[in-house]
Amino acid sequence: MPDLSQHHAVITGGGTGIGAAIARALLGAGARVTIMGRRRDVLDACAASLPGLNAVTVDVTDEASVDAAMAAARAARPVTILVNNAGAAETAPLARTSTALWERMLAVNLTGTFLCTRAVLGDVMAAPGGRIINVASTSGLRGYAYTGAYAAAKHGVIGLTRTLALELAKTGATANAVCPGFADTGLVDRSLDNVVAKTGLTRDAALRQFVRDNPQQRLVLPEEVAATVLWLCDPLSHSVNGQAIAVAGGEVM
Repeated sequence: MPDLSQHHAVITGGGTGIGAAIARALLGAGARVTIMGRRRDVLDACAASLPGLNAVTVDVTDEASVDAAMAAARAARPVTILVNNAGAAETAPLARTSTALWERMLAVNLTGTFLCTRAVLGDVMAAPGGRIINVASTSGLRGYAYTGAYAAAKHGVIGLTRTLALELAKTGATANAVCPGFADTGLVDRSLDNVVAKTGLTRDAALRQFVRDNPQQRLVLPEEVAATVLWLCDPLSHSVNGQAIAVAGGEVM
C-alpha cells in the first residue's frame, strides 16, 4: 500500500461504480480525496459512506463549471492526483449516429478530460509524484460495432494521455490511461437494459454477448480498476508513463 498522505486526489464521476471504488482505495492509502459529479444526491450518499471524503458538483462538459469546481477543491489543498473517470456511453450504428449523439460522447468523455486536466495541471506538475490518470476503455484500444462516437472519444483520451505524458516526462508527474473492459457498474447495467429492450434477448444472453471477448468470461470488478489506479499512484510507478493499461481479463487488443 503506497503512502499517499501528502496527496490530494480529485476523482470525477466519483460517486458511483469505478469512481467510488477509486475513492475508497485512495482514501485507504491516506490521500485527501474529493469526488466530483453532476448529481449532488449521489455525491452526498457516497461521502456519507466514506468518512473524510469531500464532494463538489461539476459538469465536466462546461468550462466555467470545471474551473469553479477545481478552484473549490484547490482552495483546501493543491490537487496533486487527478483521476478523470467521468464518462458516458451511448451506442448506435454509425449510419444512425446523430450529430448530437456524437457531440455528447466527445463532450463528456474527451473534452471533459481535457478541461479537468488543464484546470489542475500546474498543481500536478509542481507536486512530487503528481499523477494524471484517465479512465478510458478497451474501446479506446480497439473498435466495437455500434460504438463509433464512444470509441472515437476514448481513442482521443488515449492520444491525449500519451501527448501529456511526453510533456510531463521531465517533471515529477506522470500521465497514464486505465482501460477497463465491460465492468460491473451501473453504466453497464443500463446498457444491458437497453440491449434487452431493443433485441428481446434475455438479460443472461445479453450479458454473454458483453463478456464474450473477455477470456475470463466475466465483468471486470470496479475494485480491480481501482487497484490499478492505486498502483499508478505509487512513487515506485514513476517510470510508468504514457501507457494505456487494459484491465480486461486478457482480451486481445
